[in-house]
Amino acid sequence: MSNSADKFAGYTQENSHPARQGLEFWVNTPDFDDTCDRKAKEHALASSDEGDSSDDAYTLWSSSDITADMDPHEVSKLEAYYYYYGLGPKGCHPRLIYRDSADKFEEPTGPETYVRQMRLFDVPGHHEFAKNGLWNEVRNWIETFLIGQDIQVSSIDFVMFTWLEKLADRELESEDEGEDGEDTRADEEQQEDIDAVFAALTVGKPGKPPAEDAKRVYSNATIWIGALPETLNGARAFELTAHIRAHLDSLNLTERVDIAFRDSLPPAETNDPLQAFIDNISVVHSLPISGRKTRMQGTLGPFLQHNGGLYALTCRHNLFMSDDGNAEYRYNTSAPKRDIVVMGKSAFGSYVDSVQAHIGTLNETARTLKALVETLTERVAGGINLPTSQHRLDENEAELVKINRRIVDFKQFYITLSRKWRKLSDRVIGHIVWAPPIAAGVGPNRFTQDLCVIQLYKPKFLAFMGNVLSLGPEISPEDFKRLMYEHINVPSEFKYPPHGLLHMRGMLTANDVNNSNGLDSQSDRIRRVIKRGFATNTTVGTLSRFISFVRKYNITDTLDSLELAILPLENVSGTYSKGGDSGAMGVSATGEYVGKVSGGSNITYATLFEYDWELILGEFPGASFYWDNIPAFLAAMAD
Repeated sequence: MSNSADKFAGYTQENSHPARQGLEFWVNTPDFDDTCDRKAKEHALASSDEGDSSDDAYTLWSSSDITADMDPHEVSKLEAYYYYYGLGPKGCHPRLIYRDSADKFEEPTGPETYVRQMRLFDVPGHHEFAKNGLWNEVRNWIETFLIGQDIQVSSIDFVMFTWLEKLADRELESEDEGEDGEDTRADEEQQEDIDAVFAALTVGKPGKPPAEDAKRVYSNATIWIGALPETLNGARAFELTAHIRAHLDSLNLTERVDIAFRDSLPPAETNDPLQAFIDNISVVHSLPISGRKTRMQGTLGPFLQHNGGLYALTCRHNLFMSDDGNAEYRYNTSAPKRDIVVMGKSAFGSYVDSVQAHIGTLNETARTLKALVETLTERVAGGINLPTSQHRLDENEAELVKINRRIVDFKQFYITLSRKWRKLSDRVIGHIVWAPPIAAGVGPNRFTQDLCVIQLYKPKFLAFMGNVLSLGPEISPEDFKRLMYEHINVPSEFKYPPHGLLHMRGMLTANDVNNSNGLDSQSDRIRRVIKRGFATNTTVGTLSRFISFVRKYNITDTLDSLELAILPLENVSGTYSKGGDSGAMGVSATGEYVGKVSGGSNITYATLFEYDWELILGEFPGASFYWDNIPAFLAAMAD
């Protein structure tokens, strides 16, 4: 143990963090920096999405029956595994069961070879399924048919797919370029090496997508059917497809519609539950929450006021265990409160670790910048490549000052977390007051009822700002606007808000779902939906106009409902949501409430908020999401 560690052995507690009186000293010791560096390396290793190193992928290549005889309607193991590659992180993409599309899949030749990256794409509004409720009729017919065939269907979606088709290799340019200019090229290469090191410092920051050195291909619109894993094979799916195709043929469609079956997957978990940092841990929208005595993690939805009290919404399944039953819950003063905390124990531990990991990353950046400054200082002193070297020196010196300032800020943030939020009792923000039973297929719109209302405590919300969605620090204003509107000629409704805080107002109705307000890269009408959640922070997705059928299975029965389908963006890897994002609110470009995230994996499913709001008004008449005077409201609010 180092001298510094010996000195602080008496300060450590059971969680290996120093006692409060030594925090200021501890965060400025080499031992603290070493700990941060170690956590940064562990963090980078755990969250790396490079390649497909999953056990399933390597098992494919070691299996002896890849080429074994099989039913002609069964897809190969390689195609089953790799066809939808790219629709989820680190091997969490769905497995193909059967498809009747005409595209040819090129099987990879080994586990380390290039595999095309599939992306989901929204079906344009001019498709004939969008007219006269035709998709609803087709979806309902397929639902009835599959359930009647005892198929354990999990979802029925209407989507398209897109991927890049590699172009033929280009001829290599002649290597006989002569010897003229070799010294100049060497100097340029040295400068490019320096620039490359500096560029690597911002590798995690989103930027403009690279030019695609390939042809982008779009599939036909596809009826995409999910089935529980290992309950359906290709031969049976082929038979089902034939029946569905016969029904489609009877409709005399003018456009080809493909049919595909896949294994459904549970929501993807995240190795980094809090990748960025809460600007204000007590007042922002979409707080990560947990029950004080439960293990599930979820996301706090919008705030509301009722009779002078401050409340917030989330999903019931975030806060109730399976052994709690499913009866309607109302808070009774004669019973203990069901307390709600900001982040459960595991989430808070991961959060603190991620803060230290970020400090470690910043330390490494500072070391790299310092080395660059020293190199550029020597180049300037030697008169090499002036004035470019001087410009680079100035830029790197300014960046180093900025990084060192951020290190100080994050160390202070670590101290604040350790002092004010480490105890579970310090993170209690309210208690549950009402939670109707979870139900599916509710009302004529067959929506999911999964709702919980929490009364919040005034001392934790003294800086309350109303319903404001933090767009987070992960995406720059320029990149955010590009994600919201890919097409250059779109009259943009979205204006990046001051300080990245989007004020929420209005509500999207069922009639609005079909009336999109923007254009995608193919000049088709689309509606972007913004979400900030516990697991994935800020993401932008596309709201499909085609409502999906979703079936959930539990021990005793099934839950069938119709849900909004939100697709990840075509040019962005990863999913719109992951496990832990349930309860987060999707909002439109202008801050309208769209839908509450309820689940999903490759496609995110959400309940139209208009339906939830009707339930809330039935229990809390006169409730409102708006405040005329927040300071006066807080002053009058009981502690």
